[in-house]
Amino acid sequence: MNRLRTAGTVLAASLLAATGSGAMACAAAAPAHRQPQAQPRPLPAHIFAPYFEAYSTDNPATLSAESGDKYLTLAFIQTPAAGSCTIDWNGDAATPIAYSTYGKAIAEIRARGGDVIPSFGGAGADGSGEEIADSCTSVAKIAADYEQVLTTYNVTRLDFDVEGDSEDNTAGIDRRNEAIALVEKWAAARHRPVQFVYTLGTNMTGLDVPQGEYVLQSAVAHHARIDIVNVMTFDYYDGLPHEMGKDTVTAATAVIEQLATIYPHKTTEQLWHMLGITEMIGIDDYGPPEVLTTADAAYVEKWAAKTGIAELSFWALERDNGGCVGTAGSDTCSGVVQSTWEFSHELEPFNRW
Repeated sequence: MNRLRTAGTVLAASLLAATGSGAMACAAAAPAHRQPQAQPRPLPAHIFAPYFEAYSTDNPATLSAESGDKYLTLAFIQTPAAGSCTIDWNGDAATPIAYSTYGKAIAEIRARGGDVIPSFGGAGADGSGEEIADSCTSVAKIAADYEQVLTTYNVTRLDFDVEGDSEDNTAGIDRRNEAIALVEKWAAARHRPVQFVYTLGTNMTGLDVPQGEYVLQSAVAHHARIDIVNVMTFDYYDGLPHEMGKDTVTAATAVIEQLATIYPHKTTEQLWHMLGITEMIGIDDYGPPEVLTTADAAYVEKWAAKTGIAELSFWALERDNGGCVGTAGSDTCSGVVQSTWEFSHELEPFNRW
């Protein structure tokens, strides 16, 4: 499923003991041009963090200020080619994982009380073998890449968009979860907060079966703590009529039922508190009848606040304008009649809960 789009597109215990620094020994060698850092701050329990298209030439700090969106999810990080263990923004060596790329913008966003969530994967990377856990067969190097992003930008949350071919790649899924477990041990040893989010496709009946469920079942098996399961409530591709706001609630409820079997020791309230929702504003890739209106967005925000989910998001910030009425799945506009940043204004109140 083409849900989130791009342009065209364990560390072993013996090594951990030997180095005393875990996979960070690998990450430290990366030329990240880091700036002096304070201890990172955890994100609030409930945030609205729309996706920013990192393959664009836009400045995330500028769009954050203009839209009023305090928190952004920066998408996407991937390898330049299948088989590589190197990561860059959008797989482009010209935009490396370094302070020189987005470091100043992130500082500006934080100065206004916000923060960012780097995101790995996306439909383009997942379909080309360039998602890091699909591309790289070394769990140690994958963990080092995650740590590089955490330390370069001093962030506390990473997002993984797993869809399409990545959702079918069980070896890659297992490597990713092994690496997450390693990074969690590395962070715990340094008293450093860290959270992991899985962004997964959903249908009206919940996560894809068995693929989407396996992503989380593998995490449990490899002792990887997943803090948020963020479901993409769009691109159902079922040919049925949809009221996208109400159908978000239907799909989310089905996902909670699945999570109850994967995490049987959590209460229903705890499961709702680990749920995230990502909409595609306006007309999604499938086209009508999958159209999320601004009224739908207001409905979802009120429901999300009442339910107490962890995260609310949409694809994507650059689309939050009415510049291409009638166009489906554009990267630069929603396809519906709206004022600029209208979806942001409907959903941003979620940050106040």
